[in-house]
Amino acid sequence: MSTTEQIPGSELPPPRPGDRPGFVKFRDELMAGGSSEAPGAEETAGGPRALLGLGGIALLLLVLALWSMWAFLFVVLLLVCVFLHELGHFLAARATGMKATQFFLFMGPKLWSFRRGETEYGVRLYPVGAFVRIIGMNNMDEVDPADEPRAYRSKSYPRRMLTITAGSLMHVLIAIALVFGVYAVKGQREETGRVGFGGVDATGPAAAAGVREGDIVLMIDDRPVDDPEEFVAAIRSHGPGDTVRLLLERDGVQLTVSVGLGNHPDPELAGVAYLGTRSGSETEWQGMGLGEAARRSVTDLASGTWDTARSIVRVVNPTNIVEHLVNEDADPETRPGTVVGATKYSDVFGAQDGFAGVLLVLAAVNISLGVINMFPLLPLDGGHAAIATYERIRSRRGRRYHADVSKMVPVAVTTMAFLVFLMLAGLYLDVARPLR
Repeated sequence: MSTTEQIPGSELPPPRPGDRPGFVKFRDELMAGGSSEAPGAEETAGGPRALLGLGGIALLLLVLALWSMWAFLFVVLLLVCVFLHELGHFLAARATGMKATQFFLFMGPKLWSFRRGETEYGVRLYPVGAFVRIIGMNNMDEVDPADEPRAYRSKSYPRRMLTITAGSLMHVLIAIALVFGVYAVKGQREETGRVGFGGVDATGPAAAAGVREGDIVLMIDDRPVDDPEEFVAAIRSHGPGDTVRLLLERDGVQLTVSVGLGNHPDPELAGVAYLGTRSGSETEWQGMGLGEAARRSVTDLASGTWDTARSIVRVVNPTNIVEHLVNEDADPETRPGTVVGATKYSDVFGAQDGFAGVLLVLAAVNISLGVINMFPLLPLDGGHAAIATYERIRSRRGRRYHADVSKMVPVAVTTMAFLVFLMLAGLYLDVARPLR
């Protein structure tokens, strides 16, 4: 880091030997958070390529809708959330007097765009992310001297912090609105004190005896059970070959089923009685008033945000990532994931709880995106916030300190490479080893 007497950005860092134009463009866009094209010089896009590209994106969404309407709904709403994230940055920038030259959904080559005033709006080819281009994000960003007063770097610390954190704040507001909507309309799932079967092994003893997924266990051998661990202990108190009698409830009707226990298929549990079910506490929707819904949507998400932050720290540990890639039995709590896995979850929760289930998955994804974006590393929003804070701390007696962000390029490139690795690892696990 270094200071300068002149306004930062009046001179770009010179290219180093071996730097190629492609890398320079990638570097500048990485550090600026968007297109590196000269503000005001961009050509709007349209024509046959736009029709072909937009048609391809529409076709992908159609295929998704044919596979699962719940997954389609989730993806469309997620795209709306991504748009709202960038809208937060855009509105904050405009409100604080900054100049935003581009507002694009997706990344890559332009497909279609139009200009209103000083801003170009449009859609790009790769359906991943979005960006708002604010001029003068750092000293590497060349700005017309006439526009320097409206550059991000020229604004006060509070204005820069509001603008750079607006995207994550938008995710938090979206999550609160989604959870409040579900709580106010449908309520919250709460345990009923009964044990239910969340899954049944199709080749196991329980399935052979007629036990089905969704059955509720009222008694085992004439003894009431109201806890999953108690139920598992009761099964394992028997040995392979023993018969247990289960009193079940199915669609409001009670029935008794006798099951001959098998030998556990896991070699480490050889000799342990095996029923062939996955048990858990039954839950039901419990309604609540608007006041309680408003309060709990905030308090539940506050604790959930802290839990999410801790989980993300564990997930991004390279050791945990490698462990998941080589070990199928690794802790699922530390497993990386992608939008592919979240989309599959939305299908499961949509089938179980309808629209409310999809909205709750979307709320959890918004909290994760908000937390990840504020990690203090470039090119994430949190990296820009950390630099603004560092500059504020180093400024003294009316003399403003400007960080030389070109020295942070290796950090930003390393962070980007790690995020790509994390995404590819999560994508492999979501596709090859989906959670059940």
